[in-house]
Amino acid sequence: MALLAQPGTYNLTDYEQTYQSFNFTDYQHAHKKEAVNVAYFAVDQHVKSGLGAKIALHYVNGEEVVSYTFREVKQQVDQLVHVLREREIQVGERVYIFLPKNPTNYFAILAAIKIGAIAVPLFEGFMTDALHERINDSYGKVLITTKNFASRIDFQAVPSVTEVLYEEDLHNLTVEDDYVYWATPETPFLMHYTSGSTGQPKGVIHAHRAYLHHQLSGHWVLDLKPDDIYWCTSHPGWVTGSVYGLFAPWLNAATIVVQAGRFDAKQWYRVIDRLKVTVLYSAPTAFRLLKAAGDVYQSFQLDSLRHVLSVGEPLNPEVITWAKKYLHVRIHDTWWMTETGGHIVVNLPSEVIKPGSMGRPFPGITVKILDDDGNEVPHGTIGQLAVKAPWPGLMQTIWKNKAKFDGYFNDAGYYLSGDLCYQDEDGYIFFSGRVDDMINARGERIGPFEVESALVKHPAVKEAGVIGKPDEVSGEIVKAYITLNDHFVETEDLIDEIKVFVKHQLSFHSAPKEITVLDELPKTQISGKILRRELKQREQLVKLS
Repeated sequence: MALLAQPGTYNLTDYEQTYQSFNFTDYQHAHKKEAVNVAYFAVDQHVKSGLGAKIALHYVNGEEVVSYTFREVKQQVDQLVHVLREREIQVGERVYIFLPKNPTNYFAILAAIKIGAIAVPLFEGFMTDALHERINDSYGKVLITTKNFASRIDFQAVPSVTEVLYEEDLHNLTVEDDYVYWATPETPFLMHYTSGSTGQPKGVIHAHRAYLHHQLSGHWVLDLKPDDIYWCTSHPGWVTGSVYGLFAPWLNAATIVVQAGRFDAKQWYRVIDRLKVTVLYSAPTAFRLLKAAGDVYQSFQLDSLRHVLSVGEPLNPEVITWAKKYLHVRIHDTWWMTETGGHIVVNLPSEVIKPGSMGRPFPGITVKILDDDGNEVPHGTIGQLAVKAPWPGLMQTIWKNKAKFDGYFNDAGYYLSGDLCYQDEDGYIFFSGRVDDMINARGERIGPFEVESALVKHPAVKEAGVIGKPDEVSGEIVKAYITLNDHFVETEDLIDEIKVFVKHQLSFHSAPKEITVLDELPKTQISGKILRRELKQREQLVKLS
């Protein structure tokens, strides 16, 4: 059953008219700037326009809340700018930010961008192999981290890193540097690594022009207004955490919430109540966990919430129904990817929601559902979701892999997402599955090849095949099928040891939650490639039986 929009004043009130009249080419021309800097637009510009005293950030760490105004954020960023400039960091150099979800993480990202470097945020859960792979691919020399996190890195294995800045040494800085590197719209400013079903993670590069997409989608989709308290729960090491946890809200001068620690339903409700959060952006897994927590919400005042959004994985209709019934809010699903750099398919607060749908195309974006030959399919027919290039948020390239970048597009200039979808007669798009073997666990994309590579490093594991197994809470979990080397016998202790082994190499979210030992893995006859589709079929048969 469709959910009607709540009465209210929204930043975009007429989707149909806007979609027909708006195009990004005209918008970019009207807002054209020869010199740009995303970090300046996100902070400095607000200070100079008289918003310096406005609260920019609330940091929640347990019972403690520390708040920063935009002026104080600028001071913190400029102190880090001084530190980086002292070390003669050049334009285009990669600066790795490997920190917990705390204010320094956000300040460091902006400082790197402000001096013309490329910020490379890294998820706090990454372990040794995952960190080494990313650093050795982009070969940056500066790492900002904690002494605890640094223990996960063998610095002899990452020879490019010659400057390590520990957060513990950055708390008492006093010297500020107001320097801004004025970039062109095509100057790179951000790199996020994204996993594929084959090969190692790829470095997706975004250019400063993306700020137009970030600002506008923050205005229309997040519906951010001057008095909003906005909470995006994602870590900045993931693209949602940087684009919609940092850039989009601060480009719109909104107040953001940053919370330390892991998910806890009671704590989340407490944060919403205490800080009077008005706009919440999270993942379906989190909403499912809130639902599973039962009536915990009844102990808190949640009526400040006016707009709730979801991203990262398919949003179950049951969760939408639960939120509407018990929290009295609609959850607005959104679809985009690291590569697209911003919202592509959205549910706007002013429009009808069809539970199970990702929404309709963002104004200025042309979307088609294509068959294997690149032809558009009829309404209701499953095909691959494709997006007509260019648009401001679109990735500029893949780090040192132009062939990979070019492979994302067909001859007609459409970005091929790899997602299978169908579109109904009203233009609403529904997710069906993945063209490749990507695993989506708790809204985080996991490449099976990376996990398989980690598994076979264990002395007991001969071969490994990894798939995503459907899960009610996480969407999918990582499921591994392995064969054992001679002289190893399957035991519960061995399986647990292998799980921990992978977790220590990659991250908690990448480690297999289930491992099944087989005598032999299914493979192609010619190349000997492991057939993940047959492993998926096997999993389905087990479920049916």
